[in-house]
Amino acid sequence: MSRLDWEDLNLFLAVAREGGLSAAANATGRSPATLGRRMLGLERELGRELFVRHGRGYRLTGEGQSLLSELSEVEARIARLSQRSGIEGLPLVKVSAGTWTTLALLRSFANLVGTPPDIRLRFVSGERVMDIAHREAVIGFRNQRPTDKTFAGRKLAKVEFAPFGAPDAPRLWIKVLADTPSARWLAKYAEGDAVCEVNSPRNALDLALAGQGMALLPTFIGDSEAGLLRAAQVVPELTHDQWLVVHEADRHIPEVRRAIDRMCRVLEGPRG
Repeated sequence: MSRLDWEDLNLFLAVAREGGLSAAANATGRSPATLGRRMLGLERELGRELFVRHGRGYRLTGEGQSLLSELSEVEARIARLSQRSGIEGLPLVKVSAGTWTTLALLRSFANLVGTPPDIRLRFVSGERVMDIAHREAVIGFRNQRPTDKTFAGRKLAKVEFAPFGAPDAPRLWIKVLADTPSARWLAKYAEGDAVCEVNSPRNALDLALAGQGMALLPTFIGDSEAGLLRAAQVVPELTHDQWLVVHEADRHIPEVRRAIDRMCRVLEGPRG
């Protein structure tokens, strides 16, 4: 271990995350041949077989996966130290959530950051699931329980969807063009009854508030808008659980713990 090169560990992270030498070469600027030699050297130095090599790329062995988890934790700690030394001074917590959960949280922003603020929050809002294992986000909101044993999950209130519109709005749908269960439901059942199509879920809410049609919204959003009424019953097949997910290595960090507790209080309490 005396000859262990920290640069080799960084290159290992690239190969492990990219799944092969060619993709890792693009990410690191090293040639595939160089990366292959460095990975062989790292395996000899550690006395572990880290990869199963095959024609489609490099797959991690169990020992390789363990090393990836260990190095990811070290990487996260270094990132947190860097954040604390920044000019803002407050520890940063990155949060990944869909459009509607982000909107509900932002409406209670002061309750999340504390008075006076003791954390900074960075919201990464969108329908793509961010990679918590690789620290694209520290806290993520999901529609199912995490199965990876390196993640911890906390079950929140169920999420229900229903059509909402202004009292005098036309009974025509505002369709959302997105890869989400609610958008797929609309694509299936509202094919000929759409007054407008948008690619941002939030735009559907804006149009509904303007009285232009019906939007399929989570009830915790639609019921909170004074200008909207439920136009029909809850759509049963869209009802799902909501889970707050965090990496086991991060869950007891003080600022992460505070953010989790505050977000859960917002999302588990009345949202209206």
